[in-house]
Amino acid sequence: MAKRLSSPSDYHGLLDKYDTWLFDCDGVLWQGDRLIEGVPEVLSLLRRSGKKIFFVTNNATKSRKNYKKKFDQLGVEAQVDEVFGSAYASAVYISSVMKLPKDKKVYVIGMKGLEEELDEEGIAHIGGTDPADNTLAEFHLKHFTPDPAVGAVLCGLDTSINYTKLSKAFTYLRRNADCVFLATNTDSTYPSAEGLLPGAGSISAPLACALGRQPLSIGKPAATMLDCIKAKYQFDPTRTIMVGDRLNTDIEFGKRGGLATLLVLTGITQESEVVGPEASSTVPDYFTNSIGDLRAALS
Repeated sequence: MAKRLSSPSDYHGLLDKYDTWLFDCDGVLWQGDRLIEGVPEVLSLLRRSGKKIFFVTNNATKSRKNYKKKFDQLGVEAQVDEVFGSAYASAVYISSVMKLPKDKKVYVIGMKGLEEELDEEGIAHIGGTDPADNTLAEFHLKHFTPDPAVGAVLCGLDTSINYTKLSKAFTYLRRNADCVFLATNTDSTYPSAEGLLPGAGSISAPLACALGRQPLSIGKPAATMLDCIKAKYQFDPTRTIMVGDRLNTDIEFGKRGGLATLLVLTGITQESEVVGPEASSTVPDYFTNSIGDLRAALS
């Protein structure tokens, strides 16, 4: 059963028990471009206490460098090498796990941040933000010549998704049995400052429906993201806690990785999904209203 944190002693106990803290971003640290109250103070407290901090996000619209700019704009201390996004993890997976040959390309459904991470890994790509693909004109196969070098299709959140992109991706995957179907993540929704919007999983879903198969998802709750962090840093999983706002991604990710989990109620998940008759089968170790509640440990 999840433990609700409420007293200063509860939060002090959490600080004493865990040395490495993994934070989701959207819905945990901020909502859209609005910082959640208390975040700078809590992160500062953790750093002063000698804790390792990592930011683990499924949002693939920004590269790590652009995430650093967002942290700076919001007045939150963070380093580029502390950020592990699904865009970065996808690029690492393609280059280091798939070992996509240098003469092959990735067809991208996604935004600039995803392309930037592919560039950093030296991965050739087409689609994405290319003006030719960002069109509302009718798509006809007779006007499309597929690039024979495409060896993978990678889907991330794309706010300019259209029939042309879906049709090109579908054609690559259908005509080439060796073309790999990847998704940065399969989150059904995305928490903006104004409310929920369709997430990256909603972008790859039409392709999955048309193809009759699911993509390999790189982001949370898959272990690939945690493997990326482990490849860069050493930490003790028994002294590590994952902080998130979604049960089926953040909390499940922590549980699969053998980490403790803390749910905050500032994003997707409601308290009724944690306790009571409607509780989910995925339950966090702890939950609290907001990450700002940890300021109680300052008292």
